[in-house]
Amino acid sequence: MSTRVSILVGTMTGTAELVASEVQAALEATGREVDVRLMDDLGADAFAEDAVYLICTSTYGNGDVPDNAQAFFSALESERPDLHEVRYGLISLGDRTYKATFCQGGLRFDALLTELGAKRIGDALLHDAGSGTLPEDVAAEWSVAWAQGIENGRNVAA
Repeated sequence: MSTRVSILVGTMTGTAELVASEVQAALEATGREVDVRLMDDLGADAFAEDAVYLICTSTYGNGDVPDNAQAFFSALESERPDLHEVRYGLISLGDRTYKATFCQGGLRFDALLTELGAKRIGDALLHDAGSGTLPEDVAAEWSVAWAQGIENGRNVAA
């Protein structure tokens, strides 16, 4: 039986949403049940479902999470839910031209979720907009390999 994946999307221009859509298609092609939710109206209780989560977010400003993810991020920071039962993956979009803030939108989520007890599965995907690759293509390929570690608990970050 396949574990359901819930992709939570932080985006401003729609790129992360496009990436999430391609990841959804790639994972569904492997027989997984996948849903995609924009972070717009999510609260600190967003991790209450029986699912493995995939944070897919871009980075804006000075390493900030996108506008549609700010209320969600703030709710997690202030309400501090116990996420010890939560497993997640991370796709973060950025641009290495901005060295000090590269992929910080996603990395901020990663640090906060870890602080709240969640366990990351596998390595995070940090995509560079200047790499010459399409983030949706790279993420779709990465997600299939990432999902292989879900059932048996492999690749859980320490």
